[in-house]
Amino acid sequence: MDQELNSSYHHLFLAVILLLPLLAVKLRRRDHGKNLPPGPWQLPVIGILHHLVGALPHRAMCDLARRHGPLMLLRVGELPVVVASSPGAAREVMRAHDAAFATRPRTAIIRELTRDGLGVAFAPHGEHWRQLRRLCVTELLSARRVRSLRRGREAEAANLVASVAAAAAASKPVNVSALLATYVTDAAVRAVVGGRISHRDAFLERLEEGVKVAAGFSLADVFPSSRLARALSGAARRAQTHHRAMTRLMDGVIAEHQERRAAGAGNDEEDLLDVLLRIQKDGGLQIPLDMGTIRAVIIDLFSAGSETTATTLQWAMAELMRHPAALGKAQTEVRRVLAGQDRVPEDALPEMRYLQLVIKETLRLHAAVPLLLPRECQEETRGVLGYDVPRGAMVLVNAWAIGRDAASWGADAEEFRPERFEDGGARAEADFRGADFEFVPFGAGRRICPGIALGLAVMELGLAGILFHFDWELPGGAAPEELDMTEGLGITARRKSDLWLQATVRVPVPKV
Repeated sequence: MDQELNSSYHHLFLAVILLLPLLAVKLRRRDHGKNLPPGPWQLPVIGILHHLVGALPHRAMCDLARRHGPLMLLRVGELPVVVASSPGAAREVMRAHDAAFATRPRTAIIRELTRDGLGVAFAPHGEHWRQLRRLCVTELLSARRVRSLRRGREAEAANLVASVAAAAAASKPVNVSALLATYVTDAAVRAVVGGRISHRDAFLERLEEGVKVAAGFSLADVFPSSRLARALSGAARRAQTHHRAMTRLMDGVIAEHQERRAAGAGNDEEDLLDVLLRIQKDGGLQIPLDMGTIRAVIIDLFSAGSETTATTLQWAMAELMRHPAALGKAQTEVRRVLAGQDRVPEDALPEMRYLQLVIKETLRLHAAVPLLLPRECQEETRGVLGYDVPRGAMVLVNAWAIGRDAASWGADAEEFRPERFEDGGARAEADFRGADFEFVPFGAGRRICPGIALGLAVMELGLAGILFHFDWELPGGAAPEELDMTEGLGITARRKSDLWLQATVRVPVPKV
């Protein structure tokens, strides 16, 4: 995946260069009389694409922002892209002018992926989105609903611990990345459909493909006025193929769930699909809740929850391995809280304060979606840090750059130090739930991620389990500073390489 995605900018750049004589695009300038944000120098037709080749976008845009300011205008082909890279700029986008920037761009790839129905993540701002957002907040992802799904999370956390123990029994390194990804995905599946599903591996492969597709590039988006670009847009065709395959799998998942419920199988608790089907039957929304919309909402829950949560957990373990003192402190706390117990009950998590700080610091340094999901300017908007943002511009918030801003976080902003959030510390009050624009890994405003509570519960339970039961070392006696911390390219900032560690059982693992 990483190799494929890392070449995306190169491939797009090469394709544009080869097509220049045929595209004959005339970039129309409508900037007269506008005070547009500054930006780097650009080339004819391709704009600033050459600044992005060979670099991770959030890092390249962070470097550009240091030279051109916290609010930049980048032209990618015909597409204007405004990037906010400071807390002040983020506040302008997600609070002061939130309504103007509350919609999502309908790119060629997104149109294909949502052909039969729109969920919450990519829905344009409007009544459809408002109704689904309300459904998520009050029914699907409310604190009460998250608590009701606790038993499923605890069961999957026990499976994770058992899997690590089985791998450790062979005295060989454990692929922590793979096991954490499986745990998070299985926890999401159990929350949504109440149990495991048939064709699980095919379903997980399709979710993985969806991440690749959504991270791709389309010539039709960069050059919307060119018929040739639309005709040659292989990314859009790939999205269409993925959508058809995902629809077939989702129909199978829903049918399997309904058959299981009809047969009286499973527990008595409502899972998230039960909620959607109940509301569909009762007509509890002001918009049609057809099967296409239900599929789209479920895919949002699977894809967003699984990918971002697994990414954060992998970075948390990697940072702990790079910082043995923090690892020891976290393990000491977990084992003190759970003294005399043989597993991690979710109701013990609030006592694990330092564990929560580890996750908080990981979210600061490694925002799972470093550029957040793109927004679109619905109308010409004036007075954004003193600049004008043109209608139709894509708007990106660089959460990765904001989380590492030395002006906000001090000279040690690049260092992993959970203690910065301790009571009495300089940043003890910093919050990631949308109130503090120096810390926006989940976004803010109307488009803030509605699944924060569920994601945190899965993260805390999984991390507590593997710290409680196992001692961890780098394979081959490697020094902490030798651990590769390179990021991969994609919608989420995954580790480029899997995290392999040596695990030793410290607290006996009960049978599952």
